[in-house]
Amino acid sequence: MESENSGFINVPEEFRSDNSLSSFEIGRVIAEHKERYMIRTNKGEFDAEITGNLRFTAKGREDFPAVGDWVALTIYDSDFALIHRILPRFSMIKRQAVGQFGEIQVIATNIDYAFVIQAVDRDFNINRLERYLTICHSSKISPIIVLSKIDLISGHKLSELLEKIKERIMNVPVIALSNESQYGYEAIRKFIEKGKTYCMLGSSGVGKSTLSNNLSGRSVMKTDSISRSTNKGQHVTSHRELIILESGGMLIDNPGMREVGIADPTSGLEITFDRIVSLSKNCKFNDCTHTSEVGCSVLKAVENGDIDRDAYDNFMKMEKEKAHFESSVAERRKKDKEFGKFLRNYKKDKKKSEYESL
Repeated sequence: MESENSGFINVPEEFRSDNSLSSFEIGRVIAEHKERYMIRTNKGEFDAEITGNLRFTAKGREDFPAVGDWVALTIYDSDFALIHRILPRFSMIKRQAVGQFGEIQVIATNIDYAFVIQAVDRDFNINRLERYLTICHSSKISPIIVLSKIDLISGHKLSELLEKIKERIMNVPVIALSNESQYGYEAIRKFIEKGKTYCMLGSSGVGKSTLSNNLSGRSVMKTDSISRSTNKGQHVTSHRELIILESGGMLIDNPGMREVGIADPTSGLEITFDRIVSLSKNCKFNDCTHTSEVGCSVLKAVENGDIDRDAYDNFMKMEKEKAHFESSVAERRKKDKEFGKFLRNYKKDKKKSEYESL
């Protein structure tokens, strides 16, 4: 059962009892900034921090609250609370932490749909679109491609871009949008359902915050224009925030992403590049790398023009990145295990030394 305009789903009493949550309030994380959180509950909004125990037991960034999470908390006064537990997530959108292979950055949780936004005048890049789609598919989130700023190009150019997307990407809705004329907003609003949560993915300056402001009917996120000297966005969103829309849907705005490192992409790649993955099952060798093997169905399809070469190159690049990421995770876990063993032996030796000195 949903709480009216609260932005979270009420937790069944049976679940609360079975998980020792009866004494806690339940709220949803609607903003995050440097491990400080804003929580929305039936009693209002509260500034919150996590307990020391939650911090101590966290094994990585995935174990910390993120925007979209439902959490169990204790309210101490009119505007402060402590977060004790993170409730189970049904989806989590994440990427590789920039410059830190093997580390995860959680973007948002409990997301139903993602608007993948690219500006047609300068940001359009199908390879990057496929990366965003892979993130969505691996997170079990339904993507919707939004081409923004269409008022800055001709109708003929827009038709060419739409055709390019159709050739490379299948079964994903595409909406052309103008923030100036409001063209495309009706199509976007048809996707927004009461009780569903949406996020926006894209680079800085593609119009995410303007879209947030127009959908919410108020100026939620501050936006700046494109810099003429660098042609880069001066979008100033520096944190994530969940916005309750008048329709009852919930929208999360995220900072722009200059790099989109794929994390846990196995199922995502299979969906984004389904034609390549399907063809790979016909390869002569089960362990075919699709690089130079005789009898490779994927290479044959590329040579015949049945598979776009750019799509193939992008797939191979992400496959290589996946292998690198997985090896980095394995190496990090090995080091953590070795360090844990060192600590245990150190404590054991220390206790033995103290006992012998008695």
